[in-house]
Amino acid sequence: MARKVFVSYKYGDTCVKPLNDNFFISTKARDYVTELQKLLGDNNEIYKGENDNEDLSEFKDSTIESRLRNKIFDSSITIVIVSKGMKSWFYDEKDQWIPWEISYSLRELSKNGRRSRPNGLLMLVLPDENGDYDYYMRENTCPHCNCITLNTDFLFGILRRNVFNSKNIEESDCNNHSYNPVYIGDHSYITSVKWEDFISTPTYYLDRCAELREKIEHFNISKSIHAD
Repeated sequence: MARKVFVSYKYGDTCVKPLNDNFFISTKARDYVTELQKLLGDNNEIYKGENDNEDLSEFKDSTIESRLRNKIFDSSITIVIVSKGMKSWFYDEKDQWIPWEISYSLRELSKNGRRSRPNGLLMLVLPDENGDYDYYMRENTCPHCNCITLNTDFLFGILRRNVFNSKNIEESDCNNHSYNPVYIGDHSYITSVKWEDFISTPTYYLDRCAELREKIEHFNISKSIHAD
């Protein structure tokens, strides 16, 4: 059965690796979403998305709730596109679409007497202008255990609080980490994957996200929107 996948992203972010060789045409995060739509369709998944070209600051919370409930209600997975320029640093997080979309994806929603469960969530990380991911993900940061370091301070608060949020988090036995521990197993409700890895085996990552959705009670879920 096809899954409905909601995609949250910063529409106009150009801090991404170009998808074409035309110097005069800048690639936006939206262009990656177009590629993602094709990929989901090829794998019998159903795309659901939202534009971010509207100013939230003039909307009442009830208006935001109505718009997002209608979009997210019948989806089961939310993909959050992580890109280098995804955050507008001069605006409160509550005045940006992505945190609201994440918050409603993590809630039980009701519509016309029906209720839906929280979605499974996945962060799909795009390469920056230079083709690098290290603004957020750095691989092989330890020569002994080849772990991945996530720069969670870069993320919106609601994303950051749902990473490394297992109620029974397990640390690696690698003794070469004096500052930050290395976590293993199902340490995060919202996991992270690089674009190049996802497009090679999308079903694997979506299935993994769906599995974590079934274990949501094992995580400390944060649904509130604030920076800390």
